[in-house]
Amino acid sequence: MPKRIVFGLSALLIGAVQPALAQQFETPGSRLLATGGASTIEGSGGGGIVPWATLSSYADEGEWGGTAQMTEVQVDDFSLSVQGASINWNNRVEVSYARQQFDLETIGGELEQQVWGVKARISGDLVYGAWPQVSAGVQYKRNQTFALPQAVGAQDDTSTDYYVSAAKAWLAGPFSRTWVANLTVRSTEANQLGLLGFGGDKGDSREWVGEASVAMFVNRYWAIGMEYRQKPDLLSFAKEDDWKDVFVAYFPSKHVSLVGAYADLGSIAGLDSQTGWYLSVQASF
Repeated sequence: MPKRIVFGLSALLIGAVQPALAQQFETPGSRLLATGGASTIEGSGGGGIVPWATLSSYADEGEWGGTAQMTEVQVDDFSLSVQGASINWNNRVEVSYARQQFDLETIGGELEQQVWGVKARISGDLVYGAWPQVSAGVQYKRNQTFALPQAVGAQDDTSTDYYVSAAKAWLAGPFSRTWVANLTVRSTEANQLGLLGFGGDKGDSREWVGEASVAMFVNRYWAIGMEYRQKPDLLSFAKEDDWKDVFVAYFPSKHVSLVGAYADLGSIAGLDSQTGWYLSVQASF
């Protein structure tokens, strides 16, 4: 059976049995359900493609928390597999790791990257108080298959992204629902997240890009929303488009979350209109 079918069936099974299993274990952390968000494809806590100001897991002051994730993205001509984990201390500092494997299904080959991240909460709280929660983060990225990126004009196999995020939840928002919004500003020189290296023949300097997420909770367990992520365009061989998705997230307990999405990744490596699905499962402890 193809690995993506196995992954999907496993995620559905975990979602079905998790509420019963959760009763047998201590609740992981003191924060409210879903305030830990999900795991991004770069390992940090947030949405699917955008890091949020929230920190992963449910650890609050005086607590430790952690997550482990598996994510699959399948578009017309490519697929991305991500395995990652994070640790949260005191709801103040998050350390994360992600391993990305990008399968060039149409043109052949595979690209790999490792992403190490650190995020710190600077001020505010997602739920309580009038001001948003603000966090700053860094992501150190190392491309492990640099021959192809170098051949198409990339300048470096390693680089670091810097970002600042602000997020706020409204418990009694429009339509009497809970809403969450997040804005992120990032300094980067990554081509396709870094999977095609860093810098390029069109420019080897950093660019500031914007990212945004918004979600509405249908009830305490289910949320729907969308994300948008700007991208630099530094390689002349192929245009790089912004990314966007529309997602559904399910939080059956504090131990697990499931996210499914329709993803529009635009043009990748000269192949236009790359659309498809996104599926992620995260365990929290």
